[in-house]
Amino acid sequence: MEQRDFGTTGLRVSALGLGAGQVGDAALTEEHVGTLLNRAVDRGVTLVDTARGYGLSEERIGRHLSYRRHDFILSSKGGYGADGADDWTPQAIRLGIEQALTRLRCDWIDIFHLHSCPPDTLRREDLLGALDDARAAGLIRVAAYSGENEALAWAAQSGRFGSLETSVNLADQWSRHQVLPAAQDAGLGVIAKRPIANAAWRFTQRPAGDYAETYWERLGQLDLNGVREAAGLDWTQFALRFSAYAPGVHSAIVGTASIENLERNVRIVQEGPLPLDVLTHIEAAWRAHGADWGGEV
Repeated sequence: MEQRDFGTTGLRVSALGLGAGQVGDAALTEEHVGTLLNRAVDRGVTLVDTARGYGLSEERIGRHLSYRRHDFILSSKGGYGADGADDWTPQAIRLGIEQALTRLRCDWIDIFHLHSCPPDTLRREDLLGALDDARAAGLIRVAAYSGENEALAWAAQSGRFGSLETSVNLADQWSRHQVLPAAQDAGLGVIAKRPIANAAWRFTQRPAGDYAETYWERLGQLDLNGVREAAGLDWTQFALRFSAYAPGVHSAIVGTASIENLERNVRIVQEGPLPLDVLTHIEAAWRAHGADWGGEV
Protein backbone atom coordinates (compact mmCIF):
# COMPACT_ATOMS: atom_id res chain seq x y z
CA MET A 1 0.00 0.00 0.00
CA GLU A 2 1.34 3.42 -0.98
CA GLN A 3 2.32 5.59 1.99
CA ARG A 4 2.19 9.36 1.54
CA ASP A 5 3.53 12.37 3.40
CA PHE A 6 0.55 13.94 5.19
CA GLY A 7 1.14 17.48 4.04
CA THR A 8 3.90 19.06 6.11
CA THR A 9 2.71 17.56 9.40
CA GLY A 10 5.55 15.03 9.57
CA LEU A 11 3.09 12.13 9.49
CA ARG A 12 2.82 9.50 6.76
CA VAL A 13 -0.50 7.87 5.88
CA SER A 14 -1.72 5.16 3.54
CA ALA A 15 -3.53 6.06 0.32
CA LEU A 16 -6.44 3.98 1.63
CA GLY A 17 -7.58 4.58 5.18
CA LEU A 18 -10.10 2.72 7.31
CA GLY A 19 -13.21 4.57 8.39
CA ALA A 20 -13.93 2.92 11.73
CA GLY A 21 -17.52 4.04 12.18
CA GLN A 22 -19.02 0.67 11.30
CA VAL A 23 -16.78 -1.26 13.70
CA GLY A 24 -18.56 0.62 16.49
CA ASP A 25 -21.72 -1.41 15.87
CA ALA A 26 -22.51 -3.37 19.03
CA ALA A 27 -23.96 -6.20 16.91
CA LEU A 28 -20.47 -7.13 15.67
CA THR A 29 -18.48 -9.65 17.68
CA GLU A 30 -15.20 -8.67 19.27
CA GLU A 31 -13.45 -11.46 17.39
CA HIS A 32 -14.66 -10.11 14.04
CA VAL A 33 -13.72 -6.52 14.87
CA GLY A 34 -10.28 -7.54 16.10
CA THR A 35 -9.62 -9.50 12.92
CA LEU A 36 -10.80 -6.62 10.72
CA LEU A 37 -8.73 -3.96 12.47
CA ASN A 38 -5.56 -6.03 12.51
CA ARG A 39 -6.04 -7.17 8.93
CA ALA A 40 -6.24 -3.53 7.85
CA VAL A 41 -2.95 -2.64 9.51
CA ASP A 42 -1.37 -5.86 8.21
CA ARG A 43 -2.34 -4.81 4.67
CA GLY A 44 -0.65 -1.44 5.05
CA VAL A 45 -3.79 0.57 5.83
CA THR A 46 -2.03 2.80 8.31
CA LEU A 47 -4.70 5.49 8.83
CA VAL A 48 -7.57 4.55 11.14
CA ASP A 49 -10.28 7.20 11.50
CA THR A 50 -12.82 7.21 14.32
CA ALA A 51 -14.91 9.67 16.35
CA ARG A 52 -16.66 10.12 19.68
CA GLY A 53 -20.00 9.54 17.98
CA TYR A 54 -19.11 6.17 16.42
CA GLY A 55 -20.56 3.84 19.03
CA LEU A 56 -17.98 1.39 20.40
CA SER A 57 -15.37 2.32 17.80
CA GLU A 58 -12.83 4.04 20.04
CA GLU A 59 -13.06 1.37 22.73
CA ARG A 60 -12.56 -1.37 20.16
CA ILE A 61 -9.59 0.29 18.52
CA GLY A 62 -8.04 0.51 21.96
CA ARG A 63 -8.84 -3.09 22.76
CA HIS A 64 -7.53 -4.56 19.52
CA LEU A 65 -4.85 -2.18 18.26
CA SER A 66 -3.28 -0.43 21.24
CA TYR A 67 -0.53 -3.05 21.40
CA ARG A 68 0.66 -1.93 17.96
CA ARG A 69 0.12 1.81 18.41
CA HIS A 70 3.29 2.70 16.51
CA ASP A 71 2.10 0.83 13.41
CA PHE A 72 -0.72 3.20 12.43
CA ILE A 73 -1.86 6.81 12.43
CA LEU A 74 -4.89 7.45 14.62
CA SER A 75 -7.46 10.05 13.64
CA SER A 76 -10.41 10.98 15.83
CA LYS A 77 -12.99 13.73 16.20
CA GLY A 78 -14.84 15.50 18.94
CA GLY A 79 -16.05 18.70 20.49
CA TYR A 80 -19.21 17.08 21.83
CA GLY A 81 -20.25 14.18 24.03
CA ALA A 82 -17.58 14.63 26.71
CA ASP A 83 -18.67 13.54 30.17
CA GLY A 84 -18.79 16.51 32.51
CA ALA A 85 -18.75 19.26 29.86
CA ASP A 86 -21.21 21.09 27.66
CA ASP A 87 -20.77 20.51 23.94
CA TRP A 88 -18.52 22.93 22.03
CA THR A 89 -16.73 24.37 25.02
CA PRO A 90 -13.01 24.32 25.86
CA GLN A 91 -13.84 21.79 28.57
CA ALA A 92 -15.46 19.53 25.95
CA ILE A 93 -12.25 19.65 23.91
CA ARG A 94 -9.94 18.95 26.85
CA LEU A 95 -12.07 16.32 28.57
CA GLY A 96 -13.11 14.80 25.26
CA ILE A 97 -9.50 14.20 24.27
CA GLU A 98 -8.58 12.85 27.70
CA GLN A 99 -11.57 10.50 27.73
CA ALA A 100 -10.87 9.39 24.16
CA LEU A 101 -7.29 8.53 25.15
CA THR A 102 -8.65 6.34 27.93
CA ARG A 103 -11.00 4.55 25.55
CA LEU A 104 -8.26 4.21 22.94
CA ARG A 105 -5.73 2.99 25.53
CA CYS A 106 -2.99 5.24 24.25
CA ASP A 107 -1.10 8.40 25.16
CA TRP A 108 -1.70 10.52 22.06
CA ILE A 109 -4.03 10.99 19.11
CA ASP A 110 -2.20 11.80 15.89
CA ILE A 111 -4.97 13.85 14.27
CA PHE A 112 -7.86 15.34 16.24
CA HIS A 113 -10.69 17.09 14.39
CA LEU A 114 -13.35 19.48 15.46
CA HIS A 115 -16.24 17.48 14.07
CA SER A 116 -18.50 19.31 11.60
CA CYS A 117 -19.24 22.36 13.70
CA PRO A 118 -20.65 25.46 11.94
CA PRO A 119 -18.47 28.43 10.98
CA ASP A 120 -19.32 30.60 13.99
CA THR A 121 -18.35 27.79 16.36
CA LEU A 122 -15.22 26.96 14.40
CA ARG A 123 -13.94 30.53 14.62
CA ARG A 124 -14.16 30.72 18.41
CA GLU A 125 -10.79 31.51 19.89
CA ASP A 126 -11.49 29.60 23.10
CA LEU A 127 -12.00 26.36 21.15
CA LEU A 128 -8.99 26.95 18.94
CA GLY A 129 -6.94 27.73 22.02
CA ALA A 130 -8.05 24.46 23.63
CA LEU A 131 -6.74 22.58 20.59
CA ASP A 132 -3.46 24.51 20.80
CA ASP A 133 -3.16 23.57 24.47
CA ALA A 134 -3.81 19.88 23.72
CA ARG A 135 -1.14 19.92 21.04
CA ALA A 136 1.36 21.68 23.31
CA ALA A 137 0.69 19.06 25.99
CA GLY A 138 1.42 16.24 23.55
CA LEU A 139 -2.11 14.83 23.72
CA ILE A 140 -2.59 15.39 19.98
CA ARG A 141 -0.08 15.89 17.20
CA VAL A 142 -2.19 17.66 14.57
CA ALA A 143 -5.22 19.90 15.12
CA ALA A 144 -7.77 19.41 12.34
CA TYR A 145 -11.24 20.23 11.11
CA SER A 146 -13.74 17.82 9.55
CA GLY A 147 -16.53 19.41 7.53
CA GLU A 148 -17.64 21.07 4.33
CA ASN A 149 -18.33 24.34 2.51
CA GLU A 150 -17.84 27.72 4.23
CA ALA A 151 -16.46 26.29 7.47
CA LEU A 152 -13.97 24.10 5.62
CA ALA A 153 -12.81 27.00 3.45
CA TRP A 154 -12.22 29.10 6.56
CA ALA A 155 -10.32 26.30 8.28
CA ALA A 156 -8.07 25.87 5.23
CA GLN A 157 -6.95 29.49 5.20
CA SER A 158 -7.01 30.22 8.93
CA GLY A 159 -3.51 28.96 9.74
CA ARG A 160 -4.91 27.23 12.85
CA PHE A 161 -5.12 23.68 11.51
CA GLY A 162 -2.65 21.14 10.17
CA SER A 163 -5.17 19.01 8.31
CA LEU A 164 -8.70 18.72 6.97
CA GLU A 165 -11.22 15.95 6.46
CA THR A 166 -13.84 16.48 3.79
CA SER A 167 -16.00 14.68 1.27
CA VAL A 168 -14.28 13.94 -2.05
CA ASN A 169 -16.03 11.68 -4.54
CA LEU A 170 -17.50 11.58 -8.04
CA ALA A 171 -20.67 13.33 -6.88
CA ASP A 172 -19.12 15.65 -4.30
CA GLN A 173 -16.26 17.68 -5.73
CA TRP A 174 -16.80 21.13 -4.23
CA SER A 175 -13.93 20.72 -1.78
CA ARG A 176 -11.67 19.25 -4.46
CA HIS A 177 -12.08 22.32 -6.63
CA GLN A 178 -12.63 25.10 -4.09
CA VAL A 179 -10.47 24.17 -1.08
CA LEU A 180 -7.92 21.44 -1.78
CA PRO A 181 -5.64 23.53 -4.05
CA ALA A 182 -5.18 26.11 -1.28
CA ALA A 183 -4.82 23.36 1.33
CA GLN A 184 -2.10 21.75 -0.75
CA ASP A 185 -0.26 25.07 -1.08
CA ALA A 186 -0.47 25.53 2.70
CA GLY A 187 0.95 22.07 3.39
CA LEU A 188 -2.22 20.74 5.03
CA GLY A 189 -2.89 17.03 5.26
CA VAL A 190 -6.19 16.01 3.64
CA ILE A 191 -8.38 13.01 4.43
CA ALA A 192 -11.12 12.28 1.89
CA LYS A 193 -14.27 10.87 3.45
CA ARG A 194 -17.20 9.30 1.58
CA PRO A 195 -14.89 8.39 -1.33
CA ILE A 196 -17.37 5.93 -2.81
CA ALA A 197 -20.33 8.34 -2.44
CA ASN A 198 -22.06 6.04 0.04
CA ALA A 199 -22.33 3.51 -2.82
CA ALA A 200 -25.41 5.33 -4.08
CA TRP A 201 -25.37 3.23 -7.27
CA ARG A 202 -26.72 0.31 -5.21
CA PHE A 203 -30.21 1.71 -5.61
CA THR A 204 -32.32 1.44 -8.76
CA GLN A 205 -34.66 4.11 -7.40
CA ARG A 206 -34.00 7.17 -5.25
CA PRO A 207 -33.23 5.89 -1.73
CA ALA A 208 -34.76 7.32 1.41
CA GLY A 209 -32.99 7.49 4.75
CA ASP A 210 -29.76 5.87 3.60
CA TYR A 211 -27.50 8.96 3.45
CA ALA A 212 -27.27 8.44 -0.29
CA GLU A 213 -30.18 10.46 -1.65
CA THR A 214 -28.25 13.50 -2.84
CA TYR A 215 -25.42 11.41 -4.28
CA TRP A 216 -27.91 9.20 -6.13
CA GLU A 217 -29.49 12.27 -7.74
CA ARG A 218 -26.14 13.79 -8.64
CA LEU A 219 -24.76 10.60 -10.18
CA GLY A 220 -27.87 10.42 -12.33
CA GLN A 221 -27.25 13.93 -13.63
CA LEU A 222 -23.53 13.35 -14.19
CA ASP A 223 -24.38 10.26 -16.31
CA LEU A 224 -20.99 8.60 -15.94
CA ASN A 225 -22.12 5.03 -16.42
CA GLY A 226 -21.00 4.88 -20.05
CA VAL A 227 -17.55 6.19 -19.15
CA ARG A 228 -17.27 3.62 -16.38
CA GLU A 229 -18.34 0.73 -18.60
CA ALA A 230 -15.98 1.77 -21.40
CA ALA A 231 -13.12 1.69 -18.86
CA GLY A 232 -14.10 -1.84 -17.81
CA LEU A 233 -14.54 -0.91 -14.14
CA ASP A 234 -17.23 -1.65 -11.60
CA TRP A 235 -18.63 1.29 -9.65
CA THR A 236 -16.45 0.79 -6.57
CA GLN A 237 -13.27 0.66 -8.65
CA PHE A 238 -14.35 3.71 -10.62
CA ALA A 239 -15.22 5.78 -7.55
CA LEU A 240 -12.44 4.75 -5.18
CA ARG A 241 -9.60 5.17 -7.66
CA PHE A 242 -10.96 8.64 -8.49
CA SER A 243 -11.01 9.76 -4.86
CA ALA A 244 -7.83 8.12 -3.61
CA TYR A 245 -5.78 9.76 -6.36
CA ALA A 246 -7.53 13.14 -6.47
CA PRO A 247 -4.95 15.96 -6.32
CA GLY A 248 -4.42 17.12 -2.76
CA VAL A 249 -5.86 13.98 -1.14
CA HIS A 250 -3.47 12.04 1.07
CA SER A 251 -5.78 9.27 2.28
CA ALA A 252 -9.29 8.18 1.28
CA ILE A 253 -11.10 6.50 4.16
CA VAL A 254 -13.65 3.79 3.42
CA GLY A 255 -15.84 2.56 6.23
CA THR A 256 -16.56 -1.14 6.34
CA ALA A 257 -17.33 -3.96 8.74
CA SER A 258 -16.55 -6.55 6.05
CA ILE A 259 -13.12 -8.17 5.84
CA GLU A 260 -13.89 -9.12 2.24
CA ASN A 261 -14.66 -5.52 1.33
CA LEU A 262 -11.52 -4.33 3.10
CA GLU A 263 -9.40 -6.70 1.01
CA ARG A 264 -11.19 -5.59 -2.15
CA ASN A 265 -10.58 -1.92 -1.36
CA VAL A 266 -6.88 -2.56 -0.80
CA ARG A 267 -6.64 -4.25 -4.22
CA ILE A 268 -8.51 -1.41 -5.91
CA VAL A 269 -6.30 1.36 -4.54
CA GLN A 270 -3.19 -0.59 -5.47
CA GLU A 271 -4.36 -0.46 -9.11
CA GLY A 272 -3.44 3.23 -9.17
CA PRO A 273 -5.19 6.30 -10.58
CA LEU A 274 -7.81 6.26 -13.28
CA PRO A 275 -6.58 6.68 -16.88
CA LEU A 276 -6.25 10.28 -18.03
CA ASP A 277 -9.00 9.99 -20.65
CA VAL A 278 -11.44 8.74 -17.99
CA LEU A 279 -10.54 11.64 -15.71
CA THR A 280 -11.09 14.04 -18.61
CA HIS A 281 -14.63 12.71 -19.10
CA ILE A 282 -15.37 12.99 -15.37
CA GLU A 283 -14.13 16.58 -15.28
CA ALA A 284 -16.23 17.53 -18.30
CA ALA A 285 -19.34 16.03 -16.70
CA TRP A 286 -18.67 17.91 -13.47
CA ARG A 287 -18.21 21.23 -15.25
CA ALA A 288 -21.43 20.68 -17.19
CA HIS A 289 -23.63 19.60 -14.29
CA GLY A 290 -22.00 19.89 -10.89
CA ALA A 291 -20.01 23.12 -10.82
CA ASP A 292 -22.67 24.86 -8.68
CA TRP A 293 -23.17 22.01 -6.24
CA GLY A 294 -21.95 22.55 -2.69
CA GLY A 295 -20.36 19.93 -0.48
CA GLU A 296 -22.75 17.40 1.01
CA VAL A 297 -22.82 17.72 4.80
